[in-house]
Amino acid sequence: MSTRAATPPPATLAEIDTPAVLIDTAKVEANLARAQAYADAHGLALRPHIKTHKLPLWAQRQVDLGAVGITCQKLGEAEVMADAGIRDIFIPYNILGAAKLDRLAALHEAITIAVGADSEITVAGYAARFTDPANPLPVVVEVDTGALRCGVTSVEALVDLARQIEGAPGLTFEGLFTYPPRDKAGEINAFFGEAIAALTAAGCPPRRVSNGGSPNFYSAADVTHATEHRPGTYIYSDRMQVAFGHGTLEDCALTVLLTVVSAPVPGRVVLDAGSKGLAADLAPVPGHGHLVEYPEAVITSLSEEHAVVDVSACPVPPKIGERVRVIPNHVCVISNLFDAVHLMDGDKVSALVPVAARGLMA
Repeated sequence: MSTRAATPPPATLAEIDTPAVLIDTAKVEANLARAQAYADAHGLALRPHIKTHKLPLWAQRQVDLGAVGITCQKLGEAEVMADAGIRDIFIPYNILGAAKLDRLAALHEAITIAVGADSEITVAGYAARFTDPANPLPVVVEVDTGALRCGVTSVEALVDLARQIEGAPGLTFEGLFTYPPRDKAGEINAFFGEAIAALTAAGCPPRRVSNGGSPNFYSAADVTHATEHRPGTYIYSDRMQVAFGHGTLEDCALTVLLTVVSAPVPGRVVLDAGSKGLAADLAPVPGHGHLVEYPEAVITSLSEEHAVVDVSACPVPPKIGERVRVIPNHVCVISNLFDAVHLMDGDKVSALVPVAARGLMA
C-alpha cells in the first residue's frame, strides 16, 4: 500500500515541487527552427540525436519540421521511438549478441533502420542474423576522425569492412559515419573525400556520409562531403554549448528547479539536488551549473543529494526556502535522471511528460 499522497499535476511554476525539470517550449521551438533552417540552407539532411531529450513528442516535432529521421544510441531508445510512430531511425552503435540482434530484427521488419559497425566481428553477427537479400539490413561503418572513441582508423580498414558487408546476402553497405572532434571540419572533410573515392573505386559507393555533434553543427556546411548531420544537444542547449560559442544562456531551454535548503554560513547555501539531479559533468566554465536568478553564484561541489553554492559574490544572496533555476553543464545527462519533465509556457505548465526513453537502455 502506497503512503504517497495523491496530488494533482501542477498547473503553474509555483506549484511544482523540487527538484524538477522545466522545459521552455518557446526556446525549444526557436532552437529547432534555427537548426532546421541552417540544414535546409546548406542542403544537409538533419538526423537529430534523441539522447538529449528522450521524448517522442520532440522527436516527432523534429521530423515534422524537416528532419529525415532520428538517431538513437541504443536499441531501447529506438524501440520506444518506433512504438511512438517514428519510422526512420539510425543506431550508430555496434550491436552484439543474440538477444539484441533478435530485437534489431523486429525493428527492421517494422521500420526503416540502419546500424553501425566498426569490426569484422560485429558485421559477422549481423550477417548471421540477417540473411534475406530481399530486405537487407543497412550497415554504416564508423570511422574515427580524431575523437578516439569507436571507429576504424584507416581508409583501408573502411574499404575492407564495406566489402565484407556487401558480400553478405542479408546486408547492404549504407555508408560511413563519424563522431568528430570539435573544430576539425577541414581534416574531417579531407578524410571523407579520400574515403568516398576509395569506396567508389572498390565498387562500394556510400549512400550516406554522416557527421555528428552539436558543437560542430553550425560549421557542418564546411564538411562538404557529408550528406547528413546528427546533432543532439541543440534542442535544449546547455552551459557547455554556450562555452563553445554556440548561442547564449538565453537559448538554454532546460533548467532544473531547486530549493535552497540550507545556509550554514554567510556566503554559502545548499540546494536540494546534487549529482543525482544536476549530473557531475564539467564544462569550460566554473562550477556545476548556472543559477539563472543569481548569475554571480558558483556551484562549487556536488554530493549525491546536495549542491553547495558559493554566493559570496551575490549582492543579495538567496534565502532558505527560495527556489532557483539552474542551467546544467551537460543537459543530455539530465534527461536521463528524471522520470518526467514539465513543459512550460511562461510560468504555466502546459504538460507533465514522462521521459519515455530514460534509463540505462540496452
